[in-house]
This record gives sequence, structure tokens and C-alpha cells, in this order.
Amino acid sequence: MPIYEYYCSTCEKRFEELVFEKKPTVVHCPECGTNEVNRLISLFATTSSSANSFAEMSGESSGHACGCGHCTCGHG
Repeated sequence: MPIYEYYCSTCEKRFEELVFEKKPTVVHCPECGTNEVNRLISLFATTSSSANSFAEMSGESSGHACGCGHCTCGHG
């Protein structure tokens, strides 16, 4: 069962939702209740022989958890 990350365009809240079904389901924002939400592309961790692989993949090595440094996440 995957956990998806969503962004509510109405109240601008980010949240996660555990999806139990294989079919697309209607997701509602837990803050305002609207279904005007967008599924985000999330990072995931993998195992590797390199100790810094997660930091490099997530952008933490550059000081920006989002990896871009130019978005509105507050890291840039």
C-alpha cells in the first residue's frame, strides 16, 4: 500500500494519504475538506553501498532538501 503526498490548492496544506485500493480514489484535504488536491512526486530512500547516497539523492548535500534550491519550500 503506497503512501502518496498531496498538495491542497485551496488551503495550501501538504499532507500524506495511505492508498488502499488499486483504483484511483478521491482524496480530500484533511484541513479544509476540498477534493481540489494534486498528487506530488515524492522522493524515496534506497539502500546503497555509498554512505551519502540518500543525502545526494534528496539534495541534502547541497543544503536543500528539495534538491532545487529555487522553489517555495523555504530551503532556498
